Amino acid sequence: MKRFRDHLREWFGFTRRERRATFTLLLIILSAGAARYAVPDRSQPPEVLMDSTHALPVSASGFLHDVTAAGEPLERQNVQGGQKIEESRKKISLIDINSCDSAALEALPGIGPVLSVRIIRYRNLLGGYASVAQLREVYGLSEETFTLIRGRVFADSLAIRKIRINEAQYRELLRFPYIEKHEVDAIFKYRELEGRITGMRDLIHNRLIDTVKAARIRPYLEFGIQ
Repeated sequence: MKRFRDHLREWFGFTRRERRATFTLLLIILSAGAARYAVPDRSQPPEVLMDSTHALPVSASGFLHDVTAAGEPLERQNVQGGQKIEESRKKISLIDINSCDSAALEALPGIGPVLSVRIIRYRNLLGGYASVAQLREVYGLSEETFTLIRGRVFADSLAIRKIRINEAQYRELLRFPYIEKHEVDAIFKYRELEGRITGMRDLIHNRLIDTVKAARIRPYLEFGIQ
């Protein structure tokens, strides 16, 4: 208590100028502390400082666009990215495996003279490729090679040579890779008894072929009579 009284005595013992300077210094310290909380931190991201007066980009439909750090709408960037991808695709000349020659096939990675001949021979045996995936069935063509070339080729299914199953000869069906001999016999027996096959349903329903086989041969069969 005595010490407190001594402090008071010392304070009131100051001159008027000293007390005024001390009071002014105290006001400055308090004002600086209040200003720290009143002024927003400029180190925060711009979106934190943005108030309702800053308009965001709005599309014609009324929806807000996402905006990148550069200020460019993502919608515009996506369009530009799609155009670049399309341009890169155009630069790559795809090879139609149903019409190309051996020289075009040999230009593909992993395809030499032997494989190119096998691809063409199997194409002729099938009557054309219905999909690029059928290249896996070519003897000697590895999965690694298929992975390398699948993005550089396509199969024009309109070029497939159809088999008129109601008119086809026994040898024609027998040489088709996807139909076994006992299935050929069953098809000819059905034709002899029923007269004609109207569609894939007849083949499946009468158990001439199973559903898996039907999916494989569907692109190659024609049921109309000419």
